[in-house]
Amino acid sequence: MPDDGECQSSGSSSTFEIWLIGLMKLKIYTKTGDKGKSSLFTGERRAKDDTIFEALGANDELTSAIGLAREFCLQAGHNFVDKLEQIQCRLQDIGSNIATPRTQADEDKLVRTEFSSSNVQQLELWIDELDDQLPPLKNFILPSGGLLSSSLHLARSICRRAERRVVPLARDSAVDPEVARYLNRLSDFLFTAARYSALKEGRSEAIYKKSDS
Repeated sequence: MPDDGECQSSGSSSTFEIWLIGLMKLKIYTKTGDKGKSSLFTGERRAKDDTIFEALGANDELTSAIGLAREFCLQAGHNFVDKLEQIQCRLQDIGSNIATPRTQADEDKLVRTEFSSSNVQQLELWIDELDDQLPPLKNFILPSGGLLSSSLHLARSICRRAERRVVPLARDSAVDPEVARYLNRLSDFLFTAARYSALKEGRSEAIYKKSDS
């Protein structure tokens, strides 16, 4: 597993796009998707509303949301900025895995885009590390607790959607099972990190209150 502060691929590759850019200088626009189709790492062309691209899109939204949270984390001077950056790197690896259907890709591409269970274990260690510093949760809380905390809650909810998009692919063995496990654990990490940031900033978390009516 990478040390804190390092952003490395979990396998021997990162995303398909980064791999291509390493081979040639590409323009931002290619016009190849103008007719509503795009390519997987295997070279197969599929409609942009295919389940794989739905999963890739949700994963992209998730890493963007975490990027926003990371900026708030930097401003606040918290000690888990590197963790958020490492998570963004792992989400790039997940994108590679999703873009390489496990039932169709050749062995070389499968090996290059494999997603390791060690990534899930790393998240679990981080969750325990933060949770050990938090008071017990006795009430349902609402997304709140400051800009960073709220942005982490937003990322958590997007993470749940990304997980929902990946589950059907995992069920069909189109992605490594560890991808779904990682997203499931990541939402737990983001929830814990949101509570941790609120605590460290001395911000109160809004509590759910049942209506009197």
